[in-house]
Amino acid sequence: MTISAMPQIKPEYVHWFRNSAPYINTHRGKTFVIMFGGEAVNHPNFNTLIHDFALLHSLGIKLVLVHGARPQIEKNLQEAGIDSPLHHDVRITPRNAMPSILQAVGAIRLQIEAQLSMGLANSPMYGSRIDAVSGNFVTARPYGIRNGVDHQMTGEVRSIDIEAIKNNLLHDHIVILGSMGYSATGEVFNLLSEDVALSAAVALAADKLIFLGEEADINDNGRLLHEMIPNEVDRFLRERDLNNEINYFLHCASLACRQGVHRTHIISYAKDGALLEELFTRDGSGTLISHDPYEEIRHANIDDVVGLIELLTPLEEQGILVSRSRERLEQEIDNYSVIERDGMILGCAALYPLNDDSAEVACVAVHPEYRNGSRGADLLAFLEQQARSHGLHKLFVLTTRTAHWFVEQGFAEVNASALPEARQEKYHNGRNSKVFQKTL
Repeated sequence: MTISAMPQIKPEYVHWFRNSAPYINTHRGKTFVIMFGGEAVNHPNFNTLIHDFALLHSLGIKLVLVHGARPQIEKNLQEAGIDSPLHHDVRITPRNAMPSILQAVGAIRLQIEAQLSMGLANSPMYGSRIDAVSGNFVTARPYGIRNGVDHQMTGEVRSIDIEAIKNNLLHDHIVILGSMGYSATGEVFNLLSEDVALSAAVALAADKLIFLGEEADINDNGRLLHEMIPNEVDRFLRERDLNNEINYFLHCASLACRQGVHRTHIISYAKDGALLEELFTRDGSGTLISHDPYEEIRHANIDDVVGLIELLTPLEEQGILVSRSRERLEQEIDNYSVIERDGMILGCAALYPLNDDSAEVACVAVHPEYRNGSRGADLLAFLEQQARSHGLHKLFVLTTRTAHWFVEQGFAEVNASALPEARQEKYHNGRNSKVFQKTL
């Protein structure tokens, strides 16, 4: 009798799972509003998306799902022979179209509720117990006459029943909102699902607003834009002709950030696992629009010491940098500046004043996985600005391996005798470093 070998867990899976822990802890108890159109519901990947929603729910994330129904509505209207044209990408909704629209929206809601109720063995939903609720959470008003066009039963969001939604989220329900709103007079209005998602996220002060689109790669000359701030979004929209979906997502994201939603994500629903990759990895899979820069250069503080040690130790072991103890880093932390990306120290550099006229740049380091950009040069520019603000006119750097890089940054090689006397005394330490100088 032979015993089969135990299946091996792939190292990359273990690495990913361990590194997702900070995000799991950060996201627990937070409120996410996730919007997807009717196109996503028709896509083969939608079953997998449902599994991912269930996973987020099981990790303690409070979910509000907002769905659209445009292709389903258009299909129903075509079959009924009803004309409901679009004007500036907003549907004109005649009253006789409402039964067809309500049928399409209701069918999607029931489909989502059914899929969230799955509990088959050998499936990702096994063992889950999810209560999904929907209702008259959205109050609407007529969209009215715009540019001389009467939009009839098309509406816009007037208010969101925040207390009712929060009460359901508090009881671990997933809240489902469709592209329908109800007026105080008992009428039903057809709404833009993106507007419902934006209004709900702002009213709930949601931690994240997530838009799922078909082609959510936002590129600048072939380079994926991983993060933007509202001003960059506005400029980007002025300069480019984008498809309507991405254009409106970006517009809503910019509005959301300016109204208190700190982070909005635009992700592809067609890419398997894109939602999880965006939420549980440092680099994500889509585009983040945040109120504050996602990656920033700042002065270091005592809480950064552990991150600095993790960044510098490999370079010290290779002999590229002089070894620095934890105690020394703590004592000299005011000299350091860092690049932080979502809680991780990606780069650092230090500025040590030498005399009234000069300073030494030291300990310039960037994480190996993030060296393909301009982070080193950005750090150096940050230090140069500090030096200028203190009235310094010369920068020195001592290096054994990166001489060419510093030359590219405007430094020129000089004799060690050019160093201030106090620094010359410490120069002869056996490293035989080259000395470079830059005049500011």
